[in-house]
Amino acid sequence: MSEHPHHHPLVQSTHEDDPGPGPALHEAVGGPLGIAESAAPAVVFVIAYSIAGQTATTSAIIAAAIGVLFAIGRIARKETVQFALAGIGGLALSAFVVSRTGKAEDFFLPGLLLNAGYALGYLISIIVRWPLIGVIVETATGRGTEWREDPDRMSRYSKASWIWVGLFSLRLLVQVPLYLAGAVFALGIAKTAMGVPLFAVGIYLSWLLIRTPPVSAAPARP
Repeated sequence: MSEHPHHHPLVQSTHEDDPGPGPALHEAVGGPLGIAESAAPAVVFVIAYSIAGQTATTSAIIAAAIGVLFAIGRIARKETVQFALAGIGGLALSAFVVSRTGKAEDFFLPGLLLNAGYALGYLISIIVRWPLIGVIVETATGRGTEWREDPDRMSRYSKASWIWVGLFSLRLLVQVPLYLAGAVFALGIAKTAMGVPLFAVGIYLSWLLIRTPPVSAAPARP
């Protein structure tokens, strides 16, 4: 699975009669198989790196092969392959980088750069008053851009977007020092622990902010 799934579950979980983001979140991460697709490559890479005498390129190829197996499994069961294909693309890039540098920690470099890009994108969207959470939710639900004239919605969408700035920044704060130190095993653990679990926390906190507020709630300033 990619670092940031394309179909944002908040699109499906912000309606007044919706009990919460649970079903949409389950779909966004691809169910149990999607969680495995997200976690397995990093775990396999670290294990292979240890067993294969710390041969970075070989380990990266094995991890990429795991992603391909997941995709084949989904195709065989006629399931959606969007998560597997996104993962294969990232794994292929990681394997290529490692093959060029020979450094095991570079297996995690594309993911770190992607997180930096997402953090910057969300931050810029807040600064220019087009918070990305608002753009994603309102565009997907076909409500146009009138939400930008509503101080309450702008405020909640901005705060929700800040959550994602914080989420991606936290990943960088923890993982970049490990990357610079060449701590491959610790980096693999951190990437796995801060993948789907942290994403789920981000979705839930965002949902709490942007769900339909009580009628008596006063509009908040952006």
